[in-house]
Amino acid sequence: MSFHSHVKPASPPGHDEGPPAGLLPRYLDSLALVERLHRLLLDVIKDEFERLGVLDINAVQALLLFNIADNEVTAGELKTRGYYQGSNVSYNLKKLVENGYMHHARCEIDRRSVRVSLTARGHEVRSVVSDLFARHAEGLIGKRVVAEGELDAINGALKRMERYWADQIRYIY
Repeated sequence: MSFHSHVKPASPPGHDEGPPAGLLPRYLDSLALVERLHRLLLDVIKDEFERLGVLDINAVQALLLFNIADNEVTAGELKTRGYYQGSNVSYNLKKLVENGYMHHARCEIDRRSVRVSLTARGHEVRSVVSDLFARHAEGLIGKRVVAEGELDAINGALKRMERYWADQIRYIY
């Protein structure tokens, strides 16, 4: 589904002016691009694991292992860090434990909480993703897809958008 299909017609003259002309389509392009980039990232990760013959882990799970790294965390912490939605985290953590990619143990302080960390097998997956990302970072610069300074500008703009959206959620109620 494209964001463009949800664009409302322009207001009649004399009503609220809204954003400057052309701003909304550019913003919708940005939203669609972020959405497509996320899906492509997952496809790139999936392809890497298929190429290596590792078929018992999906791209979301591999990215989860990459993000956990050497930390010991709870599902709630992953959700509050903004990495994953609640139901997805629980399901994927369960699968990762079942397949030997993660350890899990009850938290000593709060027995209701389960803390997870990577096993040696989980660290191998994390290493594959890390190597993939390093190759891509070098390729982006080496093939002049973007310049190093452009990455800083892109990251800065995306972080500002992230803060803006987070503020919209916090202050809506």
